[in-house]
Amino acid sequence: MTNAIEERAPTQSQRALDGIRELLFSGVYAPGSRLSEPAIAERLQLSRTPVRAALARLEQEGVVDAIPSGGFAVRTFAPADILDAIELRGVLEGTAARLAAERGIAPSLSQALKKVLAEIDELLQASNYALDHERYLDCNAAFHDLIKEASGSSVIGREIDRLVSLPFASPNALLMVQRELPEFHASLQFAQAQHKALLEAIELREGTRAEALAREHARLARRNLEVAMNDDRIKARYPALTLVTG
Repeated sequence: MTNAIEERAPTQSQRALDGIRELLFSGVYAPGSRLSEPAIAERLQLSRTPVRAALARLEQEGVVDAIPSGGFAVRTFAPADILDAIELRGVLEGTAARLAAERGIAPSLSQALKKVLAEIDELLQASNYALDHERYLDCNAAFHDLIKEASGSSVIGREIDRLVSLPFASPNALLMVQRELPEFHASLQFAQAQHKALLEAIELREGTRAEALAREHARLARRNLEVAMNDDRIKARYPALTLVTG
């Protein structure tokens, strides 16, 4: 079984993809600016070949724009585009959850999911300011990866992976931007209750319920984006939000 939290040494191609995404979403480049292959390669300490391939891949994913004269530029996103991506992720994750329920989940995957949920429970015992945020993000991502795996569908898995590569569309998107808000810890508790209900529905072979829960759970990212876009403190701290216009 795939261990969703297991860390593997990234390939040159993966390093280029991850590195360019980090540069884009950390505000290094202004929206609409041209991306220089040599400069990126030097910054990431990679050759130009994986950088060129990564930029082409990111253009296919809709993260950067191809320039007619050649090369690529930083893409900007309309809020509606991101909300649509979140909605579509909910549809795909809902389908994954329904298939997992209808086809039956392997005991090993069920145990892996319960282990992740137990770790999240332990993390949430801490107060908001003492919470290990990075570990929470790892566990949350692992839970979603395991649900995707439980579907048994490589097609759905690939489509989910494509969507979550977009800024703000992943399960962890903007999850931590609310950490200073009073309701932040309560929102994590609510998300954890949804996690548990989703696993229960899958184990009970309740496909319709599992699908509805997964779709509703995905909408937490929508709420996070709406909160972030209406909070000047958050926008000032997260340069990636400059990519969202309109």
